[in-house]
Amino acid sequence: MQIYCFSPFGYEGSLVSVEVDLRRGIPAVDIVGLADGAIKESRERMRSAITNSGFQFPPERVLINLSPADLKKEGAGFDLAIALAVLSAKEKLERDETSFNPEELEHSNLAFSEDPVLVMGELELNGKLRPVRAIHAAVSTAYESGIRRCIVPNANAEEAREVEGMKVFGAGDIVEAFSSLFNPAAFTVKKDASESTEVPEGAVSIDGVFFPPVNDENDYKYVTGQELLVRGLQIAAAGGHNIIAFGPPGCGKTLSMMRYSSILPFLTREESQTVTRIWSIAGLLCPGKNSVMEVPVRIPHQTATIEGMCGGGPHCLPGEISLAHNGVLFLDEAAEFRSSVLQMLRVPLESGSITLSRAGRSTIFPAKFQLLLSTNPCPCGNFGSSEKICLCSSRAVEQYWRKFSGPLLDRIDIRVQVESKAAKEGVAGISSAELRKKIASAIRIQRKRQGKKNVFLTPSEIAEFCKLTEEARKLLDTASDRYEFSPRAVSGCLKLARTIADMESKPDIDGKSMEEAIVYRKPQGAMDVMK
Repeated sequence: MQIYCFSPFGYEGSLVSVEVDLRRGIPAVDIVGLADGAIKESRERMRSAITNSGFQFPPERVLINLSPADLKKEGAGFDLAIALAVLSAKEKLERDETSFNPEELEHSNLAFSEDPVLVMGELELNGKLRPVRAIHAAVSTAYESGIRRCIVPNANAEEAREVEGMKVFGAGDIVEAFSSLFNPAAFTVKKDASESTEVPEGAVSIDGVFFPPVNDENDYKYVTGQELLVRGLQIAAAGGHNIIAFGPPGCGKTLSMMRYSSILPFLTREESQTVTRIWSIAGLLCPGKNSVMEVPVRIPHQTATIEGMCGGGPHCLPGEISLAHNGVLFLDEAAEFRSSVLQMLRVPLESGSITLSRAGRSTIFPAKFQLLLSTNPCPCGNFGSSEKICLCSSRAVEQYWRKFSGPLLDRIDIRVQVESKAAKEGVAGISSAELRKKIASAIRIQRKRQGKKNVFLTPSEIAEFCKLTEEARKLLDTASDRYEFSPRAVSGCLKLARTIADMESKPDIDGKSMEEAIVYRKPQGAMDVMK
């Protein structure tokens, strides 16, 4: 039987084979195979855990090999794998030496299963197990490599079972973990794959699309006077389009965007698996929450660094853009972010992934996120206002907007200039429940037609799915000449119009859908400074 562990690095990580050799010599424990400090310290934790659990630690010299030898191993998740490998080697040695008297062996009437097993867990000195991060990633990688059994701490067991087909044993201590090696029936697997993506309690189904429950804190019915922005957010949710809202302080930009999650549906099974893996690697899965079903919404602070946004560090952990994969990255007061941070977003917005290189190793994190930006139109916030005087010079306004750069803004399909309007007493806005109806219609059509949101349509798919009426074609040609649309802007306009048509269940893009798409795609207000 071969015992494997997992060394987390980036999105992929690596399986590590744990081998133990007991030989004559001065009693000692040697670990070879580029182990870091945490793994080397596991020698003492493992020895104490084995002794305090009632086992006898091997009196021989113990050699532990972690292979492949040229791969650096990191983390405390190796504790249990090393301990079980040592106990297994000791058991095998005792069987060989005392084969003539088998009743002296505790597990003499049982045999190790020959199937390989993945083992993860951190040991306490009393032999109990602590949960570790990256369990979902470890189990997924092991399953792809042909390993069908795993032993993990009880706290991580349900997370491991989210990987369909994997047989899991949740252990509370080293005694239970070692006993499971002799009992293949102790490993269990979820029989019904649908259990792995069970819709949370209270979910609302609209046209087969599930949404989370709405409460007063995030319902759009309390947002009044901003119909244009709310409509833009509805279209963005239906097609996954990026959006920027700019206007004076206090006009309702942040209020509207902070409620955006209330009109986003739950993730599909495929989307959830990838997001869960990323959050597991980052150690962000909440206790008792085995998978991520709600759309992730990340709101980093304006002081965020490139490393914080991209990811990195000694273990190459995911950054904000990867944590927002299949979800939303909301940059409030976007102009206050560093220019380098804003420009860094351009490549992942286009490719849907980000490649990180650290210490001679590289990893590719998924990063298909929807970008939401809110900002003031100028440093003082009053540019374009009919009620207040702007104190900024033309040069100051231009420099303010050049922080975003033309290429970044060109990747944003929806641009909304928000005006400061007083809420009318007794007049309620459109509720989130009402907004969801057209969003659900569009999402259902997209999932059936191409299996992804319209924002990710390729040029060939645009030609296939974005059929225009004669009126819509003329409108697009006229707008393209008038506003000097780039080829990317034309594609964005077509995808935006496709989403609007899907919301109305129209097979082709008509003039009305194209006209609304042009209204949201064209430069507006302060953004004309960039032209």
